[in-house]
Amino acid sequence: MICKILIMLMFLAAIPAMAQDIRLKDLVEFDGVRGNDLVGYGLVVGLNGTGDGIRNAPFTEEIMSNLLERLGVNVAGEEYRPKNVAAVFVTASLPPFARAGGRIDVTVSAIGDAKSLLGGTLVMTPMNGADGQIYAVAQGTIIAGGISAEGDAARVVQGVPTAGIIPSGARVEREVEFDFTTLTSLRLALRNPDFTTAAIIESALNQEFGRRVAEMLDSGTVEFNIDATNMRSAAHAIGRVENIAISPQTRARVVVDQRSGTIVIGEDVRISRVAVAQGNLTLRIEESPVVIQPNPFAEGETVVVPRTQAAIDQDRGTGLAEIRGGASLSELVAGLNALGVAPNDMIDILKSIKAAGALHAEFIVN
Repeated sequence: MICKILIMLMFLAAIPAMAQDIRLKDLVEFDGVRGNDLVGYGLVVGLNGTGDGIRNAPFTEEIMSNLLERLGVNVAGEEYRPKNVAAVFVTASLPPFARAGGRIDVTVSAIGDAKSLLGGTLVMTPMNGADGQIYAVAQGTIIAGGISAEGDAARVVQGVPTAGIIPSGARVEREVEFDFTTLTSLRLALRNPDFTTAAIIESALNQEFGRRVAEMLDSGTVEFNIDATNMRSAAHAIGRVENIAISPQTRARVVVDQRSGTIVIGEDVRISRVAVAQGNLTLRIEESPVVIQPNPFAEGETVVVPRTQAAIDQDRGTGLAEIRGGASLSELVAGLNALGVAPNDMIDILKSIKAAGALHAEFIVN
């Protein structure tokens, strides 16, 4: 299965780029147009006996006591050991220009020893920003992404039942103060900094308005002069330019994931002329001990005689496979596939080619 995925990824990467223009808003971040992270600490109730153990998570009992006291229930000095509650962290991202009354999704994660949040309900939880102010309040039924089942001697867990989401589970209570209409200039931050791509963006913006409205500051930043566009507002100017399509330039990269055996090779990867051979050594050791016993009614002891068989097998492989200098991606893939090796062995081959100085690309190993 992994080999099929590898071949499919290489095939997709080898397709020639005929008109792969990408919209500007998919390449850059507009300075000031950003979200804000929120976090809260709350309580989930209604669990089916899968909540926190109060002895192991005393903070759960504390927050439960505070919540009940705010509701007018005095539980001071009382001992209770419910198993249907769990303390959780609630996280969310407040999108740019979110207005009071809007709703956002939240993620709920257990912080105690709860076994599952499946079927639980998050009680009203204030969510704070980095400045300590409350920007949203979350509440609702949790949709857990896993399931667990257990018996007296075994337990089965699939997915992560101790985390879940609440779609539109938080209501925005405070807006982030930011007057976008007063901007006279805006910086465009490239998600993948590159001097060539920044120059292309600068040229595309100037061509769109027929005058000099953009200037490249560095490989990751382009200054956009909103006043020079003669548009009604900054919002109108951004709405006009964010759909401009350009062809970005990226560095040649080879990315491998050793855990899954996935290899992704960029289109611009080039290899100098090189010959590659690959073979495997297989070591086999088999233990077949023999038990020798004395004859019936005879004197003696039972003896275990070891019997070990060891052998080393070496695959013949396919010999040397030559990849000519300046080979394109499709030729590189064809040359490596000609060796008929597994994905993990192919990762080792690419490492060796890189060490030999024949792979002209950034080599990233995850």
